[in-house]
Amino acid sequence: MSPRMSIRSLFILVIALVAPAIPTAASAAQHGSAVVFSQHWTSNEVEEGGLFAVKAGHQNQLTEDPADTEPSFSPDGRTIAFARDGHIYTVRPDGSGERRLTNGSTLDSRPQISPNGQIVVFERRSAEGQPANLYTVRVNGGPATDLTPGPEEATEARFAPDGKTIVFVRTTLASGSRVNADLYSIRPNGSGLTRLTTTGRVDEFDPRYFAGGIVFSRGNQSEGPAGYADIYTMKADGTKVKPLVEGVGSAYVEDVSPQGHTLIFRRDRGLWVKKIGPGKAKKVAELPDGSQTNSVFSSDGKSVATLIEAKEEQRLMAINLADGRKSTLATAYGESSSEDSFGPVIDWQPVR
Repeated sequence: MSPRMSIRSLFILVIALVAPAIPTAASAAQHGSAVVFSQHWTSNEVEEGGLFAVKAGHQNQLTEDPADTEPSFSPDGRTIAFARDGHIYTVRPDGSGERRLTNGSTLDSRPQISPNGQIVVFERRSAEGQPANLYTVRVNGGPATDLTPGPEEATEARFAPDGKTIVFVRTTLASGSRVNADLYSIRPNGSGLTRLTTTGRVDEFDPRYFAGGIVFSRGNQSEGPAGYADIYTMKADGTKVKPLVEGVGSAYVEDVSPQGHTLIFRRDRGLWVKKIGPGKAKKVAELPDGSQTNSVFSSDGKSVATLIEAKEEQRLMAINLADGRKSTLATAYGESSSEDSFGPVIDWQPVR
């Protein structure tokens, strides 16, 4: 481990020792589990970094390759899948047992481990800038299987809680030359492909399963002033589409609690939480202008970890949803392309 990270870990430890006895949002919600993230920096013109875990106020480095990114826990919390230099790997939460799952000249990314812990679904591109297809591979390695063959791009895969289906975004050409994104579902063995939405003038994206079906963002997913979205729900078969969050200000799905009843979403300059159904949303954090976020629930659904990317600073925080108490887990200074930055994906270790 580099001297720089030793100083950071010592700083975090000192803060933990001098903190008041009352549990903070991080220490209370993280009892027995860790928030995992990637970070890289340049030290003496040498790239450093890897995967890191913050648990009970302590930060540990799990891997030492600065290319490591996009960590995702298995539902039992015993395995982390991640991407490195266009390939998919797994590692245990203590940094041991590293295993490479995919090979070749393709670019593999965004791994998700199935609820039974047996397979990993991921995105594969033939080259940078090319459309992605979804592939699966056994968690112990082996040949990868093309789940969505064809020229259309398939991304944003998410398993249903029972592992029997996967919802994803398929991008196709609509009328004229417009690119349109709709939601589909498929079984992990490649059968049962079903189109769930058919909207030629708007996009569907950010899908997540919840206790009653699927919650998703609907609007224009392009970046910039043209982008907008509201949040909708539907049954898992695509029926009974209903608005959940709409009106003034765009709303984007961030995550659904493991219990399947609560949504965390981004709207305007705020992070909001809402029960999926009737009722009002509650604002839990103010966001800086132009910031990007990525938020995940703790396994008990009582807290969220959120990565806030603002100009010249990135901050990883834990938020207690009951009282709004916040705790900073880690901080990086500089924009995403500068010397010190977090990767865009974080995950919170499940606890059973």
